[in-house]
Amino acid sequence: MDTIIEYFEYVANQLMSIRIVDVIDILLVAFVFYYTFKFVRDRRAGKLLMGILFLITLLVISDLLQMRALNFILTNLFSVGIIAIIIVFQPELRSALEKMGGESLRGFKGKLDKDGESVLHSSISEICVAAENLSNSKTGALIVFERSTRLGDYIRTGTIIDAQTSSFLVSNIFFNKAPLHDGAVIIRKGRVHAAGCFLPLSTNSDIVKELGTRHRAGIGMSENSDSVVLIVSEETGIISVAVDGELKRGFSRKTLEERLEKLLITEENNALTGRVTGKIFRKKSD
Repeated sequence: MDTIIEYFEYVANQLMSIRIVDVIDILLVAFVFYYTFKFVRDRRAGKLLMGILFLITLLVISDLLQMRALNFILTNLFSVGIIAIIIVFQPELRSALEKMGGESLRGFKGKLDKDGESVLHSSISEICVAAENLSNSKTGALIVFERSTRLGDYIRTGTIIDAQTSSFLVSNIFFNKAPLHDGAVIIRKGRVHAAGCFLPLSTNSDIVKELGTRHRAGIGMSENSDSVVLIVSEETGIISVAVDGELKRGFSRKTLEERLEKLLITEENNALTGRVTGKIFRKKSD
Protein backbone atom coordinates (compact mmCIF):
# COMPACT_ATOMS: atom_id res chain seq x y z
CA MET A 1 0.00 0.00 0.00
CA ASP A 2 2.81 2.40 0.89
CA THR A 3 4.45 1.69 -2.47
CA ILE A 4 1.27 2.69 -4.35
CA ILE A 5 0.96 5.89 -2.33
CA GLU A 6 4.61 6.76 -3.01
CA TYR A 7 4.08 6.11 -6.70
CA PHE A 8 1.07 8.45 -6.90
CA GLU A 9 2.97 11.10 -4.91
CA TYR A 10 5.85 10.79 -7.37
CA VAL A 11 3.48 11.18 -10.35
CA ALA A 12 1.79 14.19 -8.71
CA ASN A 13 5.16 15.85 -8.05
CA GLN A 14 6.20 15.30 -11.66
CA LEU A 15 2.94 16.80 -12.95
CA MET A 16 3.31 19.80 -10.62
CA SER A 17 6.81 20.43 -11.97
CA ILE A 18 5.59 20.78 -15.57
CA ARG A 19 6.01 24.35 -16.86
CA ILE A 20 4.13 26.12 -19.64
CA VAL A 21 7.35 25.97 -21.68
CA ASP A 22 7.33 22.17 -21.35
CA VAL A 23 3.77 22.00 -22.68
CA ILE A 24 4.71 24.22 -25.64
CA ASP A 25 7.77 22.04 -26.23
CA ILE A 26 5.65 18.87 -26.35
CA LEU A 27 3.11 20.48 -28.71
CA LEU A 28 5.87 21.63 -31.08
CA VAL A 29 7.42 18.15 -31.14
CA ALA A 30 3.98 16.65 -31.85
CA PHE A 31 3.51 19.22 -34.64
CA VAL A 32 6.83 18.25 -36.23
CA PHE A 33 6.09 14.52 -35.98
CA TYR A 34 2.58 15.03 -37.44
CA TYR A 35 3.86 16.84 -40.52
CA THR A 36 6.76 14.41 -40.91
CA PHE A 37 4.34 11.47 -40.90
CA LYS A 38 2.01 13.31 -43.29
CA PHE A 39 4.95 13.98 -45.61
CA VAL A 40 6.31 10.43 -45.79
CA ARG A 41 2.90 8.74 -46.12
CA ASP A 42 1.92 7.86 -49.71
CA ARG A 43 5.13 9.38 -51.11
CA ARG A 44 8.54 8.14 -52.19
CA ALA A 45 9.79 9.33 -48.80
CA GLY A 46 7.92 6.43 -47.18
CA LYS A 47 10.07 3.89 -49.00
CA LEU A 48 13.14 5.99 -48.23
CA LEU A 49 12.32 5.91 -44.52
CA MET A 50 12.11 2.11 -44.58
CA GLY A 51 15.53 1.98 -46.25
CA ILE A 52 17.02 4.32 -43.64
CA LEU A 53 15.57 2.23 -40.78
CA PHE A 54 17.08 -0.88 -42.35
CA LEU A 55 20.53 0.77 -42.55
CA ILE A 56 20.27 1.99 -38.95
CA THR A 57 19.46 -1.57 -37.85
CA LEU A 58 22.51 -2.82 -39.74
CA LEU A 59 24.65 -0.13 -38.11
CA VAL A 60 23.52 -1.15 -34.61
CA ILE A 61 24.10 -4.85 -35.36
CA SER A 62 27.54 -4.19 -36.84
CA ASP A 63 28.48 -2.17 -33.75
CA LEU A 64 27.26 -4.85 -31.32
CA LEU A 65 28.98 -7.69 -33.20
CA GLN A 66 32.10 -5.57 -33.89
CA MET A 67 31.86 -5.92 -37.67
CA ARG A 68 34.47 -3.26 -38.29
CA ALA A 69 34.34 -3.10 -42.09
CA LEU A 70 30.54 -2.85 -42.28
CA ASN A 71 30.45 -0.42 -39.35
CA PHE A 72 33.07 1.81 -41.02
CA ILE A 73 31.11 1.94 -44.30
CA LEU A 74 27.76 2.65 -42.64
CA THR A 75 29.21 5.30 -40.31
CA ASN A 76 30.70 7.20 -43.23
CA LEU A 77 27.52 6.73 -45.23
CA PHE A 78 25.42 8.37 -42.52
CA SER A 79 27.87 11.28 -42.23
CA VAL A 80 26.94 12.42 -45.77
CA GLY A 81 23.51 10.80 -45.93
CA ILE A 82 21.53 13.80 -44.67
CA ILE A 83 22.99 16.07 -47.34
CA ALA A 84 22.27 13.46 -50.03
CA ILE A 85 18.66 13.11 -48.86
CA ILE A 86 18.15 16.89 -49.01
CA ILE A 87 19.50 17.01 -52.58
CA VAL A 88 17.55 14.00 -53.88
CA PHE A 89 14.25 14.93 -52.22
CA GLN A 90 14.48 18.70 -52.63
CA PRO A 91 11.13 18.93 -54.52
CA GLU A 92 9.27 16.89 -51.89
CA LEU A 93 10.84 18.83 -49.00
CA ARG A 94 9.93 22.14 -50.64
CA SER A 95 6.37 20.92 -51.16
CA ALA A 96 6.07 19.81 -47.52
CA LEU A 97 7.36 23.13 -46.17
CA GLU A 98 5.11 25.17 -48.48
CA LYS A 99 2.04 23.20 -47.48
CA MET A 100 3.00 23.31 -43.80
CA GLY A 101 3.26 27.08 -43.93
CA GLY A 102 0.03 27.48 -45.87
CA GLU A 103 -2.01 25.19 -43.64
CA SER A 104 -0.57 26.64 -40.44
CA LEU A 105 -1.41 30.20 -41.40
CA ARG A 106 -4.83 29.42 -42.81
CA GLY A 107 -6.36 29.33 -39.36
CA PHE A 108 -5.21 32.90 -38.66
CA LYS A 109 -6.83 34.30 -41.81
CA GLY A 110 -10.15 36.03 -41.58
CA LYS A 111 -13.27 34.86 -43.32
CA LEU A 112 -13.87 35.74 -46.95
CA ASP A 113 -15.40 39.18 -47.29
CA LYS A 114 -18.88 39.43 -48.80
CA ASP A 115 -17.70 40.72 -52.18
CA GLY A 116 -14.92 38.11 -52.43
CA GLU A 117 -17.34 35.32 -51.54
CA SER A 118 -19.85 36.53 -54.11
CA VAL A 119 -17.18 36.62 -56.84
CA LEU A 120 -16.03 33.12 -55.89
CA HIS A 121 -19.60 31.77 -55.96
CA SER A 122 -20.11 33.23 -59.43
CA SER A 123 -16.73 31.89 -60.61
CA ILE A 124 -17.48 28.37 -59.36
CA SER A 125 -20.90 28.40 -61.03
CA GLU A 126 -19.46 29.53 -64.39
CA ILE A 127 -16.64 26.98 -64.27
CA CYS A 128 -19.08 24.18 -63.47
CA VAL A 129 -21.15 25.14 -66.54
CA ALA A 130 -17.96 25.12 -68.63
CA ALA A 131 -16.90 21.77 -67.14
CA GLU A 132 -20.25 20.22 -68.06
CA ASN A 133 -19.99 21.53 -71.63
CA LEU A 134 -16.39 20.34 -71.96
CA SER A 135 -17.36 16.94 -70.55
CA ASN A 136 -20.21 16.56 -73.05
CA SER A 137 -17.90 17.38 -75.95
CA LYS A 138 -15.04 15.31 -74.47
CA THR A 139 -12.70 18.27 -74.48
CA GLY A 140 -9.80 17.98 -72.02
CA ALA A 141 -9.42 20.68 -69.36
CA LEU A 142 -7.18 21.40 -66.39
CA ILE A 143 -8.22 24.18 -63.98
CA VAL A 144 -6.36 25.09 -60.77
CA PHE A 145 -7.97 27.07 -57.95
CA GLU A 146 -5.29 28.87 -55.95
CA ARG A 147 -5.74 28.93 -52.18
CA SER A 148 -3.20 29.90 -49.50
CA THR A 149 -0.12 28.63 -51.40
CA ARG A 150 0.82 31.19 -54.04
CA LEU A 151 1.34 29.72 -57.51
CA GLY A 152 3.54 32.43 -59.03
CA ASP A 153 6.16 29.93 -60.23
CA TYR A 154 3.55 28.11 -62.32
CA ILE A 155 1.76 31.27 -63.45
CA ARG A 156 5.01 32.51 -65.00
CA THR A 157 5.06 29.47 -67.32
CA GLY A 158 1.78 30.57 -68.94
CA THR A 159 0.06 33.71 -70.20
CA ILE A 160 -1.52 36.28 -67.87
CA ILE A 161 -5.19 36.90 -68.66
CA ASP A 162 -6.67 38.38 -65.44
CA ALA A 163 -10.27 38.32 -66.69
CA GLN A 164 -13.66 37.81 -65.10
CA THR A 165 -14.56 34.14 -65.09
CA SER A 166 -17.17 33.06 -67.59
CA SER A 167 -18.12 29.67 -69.01
CA PHE A 168 -17.57 30.93 -72.57
CA LEU A 169 -14.03 32.14 -71.79
CA VAL A 170 -13.04 28.87 -70.11
CA SER A 171 -14.57 26.80 -72.92
CA ASN A 172 -12.76 28.86 -75.56
CA ILE A 173 -9.41 28.50 -73.79
CA PHE A 174 -9.69 24.69 -73.88
CA PHE A 175 -11.00 24.50 -77.46
CA ASN A 176 -8.68 21.95 -79.08
CA LYS A 177 -7.37 24.39 -81.70
CA ALA A 178 -6.81 27.27 -79.26
CA PRO A 179 -3.13 28.13 -78.60
CA LEU A 180 -3.47 27.78 -74.80
CA HIS A 181 -5.57 24.62 -74.63
CA ASP A 182 -2.71 22.27 -73.70
CA GLY A 183 -1.80 24.05 -70.47
CA ALA A 184 -3.68 24.70 -67.22
CA VAL A 185 -5.87 27.64 -66.27
CA ILE A 186 -5.14 29.12 -62.85
CA ILE A 187 -7.99 30.81 -60.96
CA ARG A 188 -6.93 33.43 -58.43
CA LYS A 189 -9.53 35.17 -56.25
CA GLY A 190 -12.34 34.04 -58.52
CA ARG A 191 -10.76 35.40 -61.71
CA VAL A 192 -9.09 33.64 -64.63
CA HIS A 193 -5.59 34.80 -63.82
CA ALA A 194 -3.46 32.79 -66.26
CA ALA A 195 -3.75 30.11 -68.94
CA GLY A 196 -1.40 27.75 -70.74
CA CYS A 197 0.48 27.05 -67.49
CA PHE A 198 2.70 23.99 -67.02
CA LEU A 199 2.19 21.94 -63.87
CA PRO A 200 4.45 19.39 -62.12
CA LEU A 201 3.66 15.75 -62.81
CA SER A 202 3.00 13.47 -59.86
CA THR A 203 5.69 10.89 -59.08
CA ASN A 204 3.29 8.74 -57.05
CA SER A 205 3.90 5.16 -58.20
CA ASP A 206 0.44 4.08 -56.95
CA ILE A 207 -1.42 6.06 -59.62
CA VAL A 208 -3.11 3.71 -62.07
CA LYS A 209 -1.38 3.48 -65.44
CA GLU A 210 -4.55 4.39 -67.32
CA LEU A 211 -4.43 7.96 -66.04
CA GLY A 212 -2.90 10.29 -68.61
CA THR A 213 -0.58 13.27 -68.34
CA ARG A 214 -3.41 15.72 -67.63
CA HIS A 215 -4.51 13.77 -64.56
CA ARG A 216 -0.93 13.26 -63.38
CA ALA A 217 -0.33 17.00 -63.68
CA GLY A 218 -3.49 17.72 -61.69
CA ILE A 219 -2.55 15.29 -58.94
CA GLY A 220 1.03 16.61 -58.93
CA MET A 221 -0.22 20.18 -58.51
CA SER A 222 -2.40 19.15 -55.57
CA GLU A 223 0.58 17.35 -54.00
CA ASN A 224 2.85 20.40 -54.35
CA SER A 225 0.36 22.95 -52.99
CA ASP A 226 -2.98 23.26 -51.21
CA SER A 227 -4.73 24.14 -54.48
CA VAL A 228 -7.90 22.46 -55.75
CA VAL A 229 -7.54 21.05 -59.28
CA LEU A 230 -10.42 20.35 -61.66
CA ILE A 231 -9.75 17.89 -64.50
CA VAL A 232 -11.94 16.97 -67.47
CA SER A 233 -10.91 13.83 -69.34
CA GLU A 234 -10.40 14.16 -73.07
CA GLU A 235 -10.92 10.43 -73.58
CA THR A 236 -14.05 9.80 -71.48
CA GLY A 237 -15.35 13.23 -70.50
CA ILE A 238 -15.23 12.24 -66.80
CA ILE A 239 -14.92 15.22 -64.41
CA SER A 240 -12.43 14.79 -61.55
CA VAL A 241 -11.19 16.89 -58.63
CA ALA A 242 -7.73 16.52 -57.06
CA VAL A 243 -6.95 17.76 -53.54
CA ASP A 244 -3.88 16.89 -51.46
CA GLY A 245 -2.91 14.13 -53.88
CA GLU A 246 -6.36 12.50 -53.71
CA LEU A 247 -8.32 12.17 -56.95
CA LYS A 248 -12.11 11.89 -56.84
CA ARG A 249 -13.97 11.18 -60.07
CA GLY A 250 -17.38 11.03 -61.70
CA PHE A 251 -18.75 14.47 -60.81
CA SER A 252 -21.86 15.95 -62.39
CA ARG A 253 -22.39 19.70 -62.68
CA LYS A 254 -24.38 19.77 -59.43
CA THR A 255 -22.06 17.59 -57.34
CA LEU A 256 -19.03 19.43 -58.74
CA GLU A 257 -20.44 22.79 -57.66
CA GLU A 258 -21.18 21.42 -54.18
CA ARG A 259 -17.65 20.00 -53.90
CA LEU A 260 -15.92 23.20 -55.04
CA GLU A 261 -18.01 25.42 -52.79
CA LYS A 262 -17.21 23.19 -49.82
CA LEU A 263 -13.47 23.25 -50.55
CA LEU A 264 -13.10 26.88 -51.61
CA ILE A 265 -15.69 28.70 -49.49
CA THR A 266 -17.00 26.63 -46.57
CA GLU A 267 -13.61 25.30 -45.45
CA GLU A 268 -11.94 28.70 -45.85
CA ASN A 269 -14.62 30.36 -43.74
CA ASN A 270 -14.35 27.66 -41.10
CA ALA A 271 -10.52 28.02 -41.17
CA LEU A 272 -9.98 24.29 -41.31
CA THR A 273 -6.33 23.34 -40.90
CA GLY A 274 -6.37 19.55 -40.90
CA ARG A 275 -6.43 17.82 -44.24
CA VAL A 276 -6.01 14.05 -44.67
CA THR A 277 -4.58 12.60 -47.84
CA GLY A 278 -6.49 9.62 -49.11
CA LYS A 279 -5.72 6.95 -51.62
CA ILE A 280 -6.21 7.61 -55.29
CA PHE A 281 -9.36 6.09 -56.72
CA ARG A 282 -8.46 3.24 -59.00
CA LYS A 283 -11.01 3.55 -61.76
CA LYS A 284 -10.09 3.17 -65.41
CA SER A 285 -9.86 6.33 -67.45
CA ASP A 286 -7.40 8.27 -69.57
